[in-house]
Amino acid sequence: MNKSEAYKWAAKRVRAQVLRSIDVVATLANTSAILKEYFPNFFWVGFYFYKKDYLLMGPFQGPPACVKLSVDNGVCAACATQRKTIIVPDVHKFPGHIACDARSNCEIVVPIFDKKNVLRAVLDVDSEMINDFDQEDAQGLERIAGLLQDIWSKDSVGKK
Repeated sequence: MNKSEAYKWAAKRVRAQVLRSIDVVATLANTSAILKEYFPNFFWVGFYFYKKDYLLMGPFQGPPACVKLSVDNGVCAACATQRKTIIVPDVHKFPGHIACDARSNCEIVVPIFDKKNVLRAVLDVDSEMINDFDQEDAQGLERIAGLLQDIWSKDSVGKK
């Protein structure tokens, strides 16, 4: 299956999760599992909940990672403060990069907003390969992020 088809099928499965959603954490847990299943090059895929002064680890697939991230440094912080998708071809060249796992070499982070355009989380994906993510990944993951907007209207987890 090519990348475009993989994003199409992953989105279809995430949409089904959102329609059945009764809990933010459970839906995000299944979403990270779906993405990891469809994209074996995703070394780490997961969510960080946006809190006013920090980012807090949410559901993920992959090795253990940083639990609490500053909003001042790193790719996730850049995504949250700029409120836009960030692709970093080589994380070792990104000023202030936070290395939760030395095996990570490439990263893409996508903001997730609720229906009122409030930033709720970021979707963080790492790869062991340099220059592994492109605009097709950005569009596919932004589509997934858009599907997740509805889950915050069904549950209070992650609000603040």
